[in-house]
Amino acid sequence: MVQDGDDATLAPRAEGSGLRLAAQPPPERSGPDERAGDLPRDRNQAILEAAKQVGTLLKRGGHDFALAGSVAAYAHGASENLQHDADFCIRPEDSEAVAATLRGAGLPVITPPEDWLLKSTCFGQDIDIIFELAHRPVSTGMLDRAREIPVDSVRMPVLAPTDLLASLLAAFSEHHCDFGAVLPIARALREKVEWERIREDIGDEPMADAFLFLLERLNVITGREERP
Repeated sequence: MVQDGDDATLAPRAEGSGLRLAAQPPPERSGPDERAGDLPRDRNQAILEAAKQVGTLLKRGGHDFALAGSVAAYAHGASENLQHDADFCIRPEDSEAVAATLRGAGLPVITPPEDWLLKSTCFGQDIDIIFELAHRPVSTGMLDRAREIPVDSVRMPVLAPTDLLASLLAAFSEHHCDFGAVLPIARALREKVEWERIREDIGDEPMADAFLFLLERLNVITGREERP
């Protein structure tokens, strides 16, 4: 999912969109002076700029959506250590309309073999348009719980902290169990998360339960209440 190519240059504005859209990355060049006109050069800032552009596009298109993933965690107060791409949640039934909006603004839209997301690019950065989080369809209730908050300089709906952490924990499995990536997010957002709701949501999933136990041992969250 990560692309490590050069920063993309900017294509002309799409007529009527009011957005600057990303073109394909230019041929590789050498020397710092030749790259001086390429913005942004910092990878985190590039992902933020891509998220802002796509979020603005979805807002102007009147779509129900919420920013997710590491950019959403950053918007809620986590560190600016963005992972790979920018993620947006939409309902499954809205995928065709969202794809049409992206294509109409000049962004590429790819339907991958996985049937739970669409892929695009902006400013040379990957954009995932997700309609399932950890095998659970994105619901109207989830989008309704999203709060419109600033993402860098652009306001947009951002997945609620509890839904964000629940989706990250639900994705843990024997094949994908990166506690190190989620631990800083849990630390940063701990006071904004309804942890009892997460405990009820994960049930007896062993990997997610082990992560909550780790948070308890690290005093990130309080221990679970006594059960009869």
